[in-house]
Amino acid sequence: MSETSPLSTGNLASDMDALCASIHRVAGKIQAIAEAVQNSNQNRVQLENKIEDAQKRIQHILSRLPEQSDGRQLNLLGEAIPPNNPEDDNEPTTH
Repeated sequence: MSETSPLSTGNLASDMDALCASIHRVAGKIQAIAEAVQNSNQNRVQLENKIEDAQKRIQHILSRLPEQSDGRQLNLLGEAIPPNNPEDDNEPTTH
């Protein structure tokens, strides 16, 4: 059995160096994790804002919907739509 003596300064110094190196590696990993968490939180906030904007746009579109009893053509984009005259459908042009 070989036991290390607590008074052995050679082993103590190398153990301290190894411990310092381990602490340094762990500190680096903690820093990387903290940065990843911060980036994740920023991304979450951005996504929440995008979702809120999309919900507002959807609500605006839904507010423009006619009543269910309204038989008019729906124009959600606000573009001009020429009226559809049934008597003009499938008529040959004579001009």
